[in-house]
Amino acid sequence: MSTCSTHALDAALGVPAAGLPVTLRDSAEVTLAEAVTDADGRVRFPADLGSGPHSLTFATGPWFAAAGRDTFFPEVRLTFTVPADQQHHHVALLLSPFAYTTYKGS
Repeated sequence: MSTCSTHALDAALGVPAAGLPVTLRDSAEVTLAEAVTDADGRVRFPADLGSGPHSLTFATGPWFAAAGRDTFFPEVRLTFTVPADQQHHHVALLLSPFAYTTYKGS
């Protein structure tokens, strides 16, 4: 089994994306865990992931709206593959109202 964590940063303001809801799902769209990023923009999910595709969905629309900011993306969904031989996956999100980028962290 493997674990997953994420780190979301508000690249437009240069701060962590604190309070951002995130959902972890498996390839069958079963919700494995739901969380909200902490003050540092981080979440470590308690779920054990099997190998194969998984996704993280960030509820960016409501998050930006709560801050009185417009956004082009109502959500950001990142799909990634979990190999059977890796114990931890870290998926980072750099976010702004009209763009985002992601990378596999360590």
